[in-house]
Amino acid sequence: MKTNAARLLDRLGIAYELREYTVDPADLSAPAVATKIGMPVEQVFKTLLCNLQDREHVFAVVPGGAELDLKKLASAAGAKRAELASLKDVEPLTGYIRGGVTVMGAKKPFRAFADETLELFDTVSVSAGQRGLQILLVPADYLRASEATVADLTKAPAA
Repeated sequence: MKTNAARLLDRLGIAYELREYTVDPADLSAPAVATKIGMPVEQVFKTLLCNLQDREHVFAVVPGGAELDLKKLASAAGAKRAELASLKDVEPLTGYIRGGVTVMGAKKPFRAFADETLELFDTVSVSAGQRGLQILLVPADYLRASEATVADLTKAPAA
C-alpha cells in the first residue's frame, strides 16, 4: 500500500522498503514496533509533533528507545521553549494519527529536527504514515526527503 510518504520518496527517486507489522492499539511504542519489524530499537525512529513558545509547530525525530529533550529541541529550533503538542492537535495538523506520524507527506510542512544518532546507521526505520507500516531507508535519503536539521535531541540515559 502506498502512503503519502512512500509517494514522496517515489517522486524523489529514493529507494526504500515498506515493512508491515500487526498493530496493537494498547502498545504503539517504538520498542514494540522494533521487535515486530526485526530491527534494533535505536534504528527505529519516532516522530513527535512539538510546539515552540511562539506557537510554531515542529517535528522531532528521535530513536525509539530514547527520550526527547525539549530544551535541546528548543535550542536547535532557535526558541526559548518547546513542549509536546497535544494529542488532539496531532491529526488535524499533520493528517496522521498517533503511531503513524511521519514528517514526509504531512498535511503541513513543519520544520523537522532529527536526532544526530540517525546518521550512525546504514538503515533506519520511520513511520510510513499509518499504523502498521514502516519505511526503511538510508539516513541521508531520509534527511533529504524530510528536509530535517540534524541536532542532539535526546536526554542522556539515567546512570
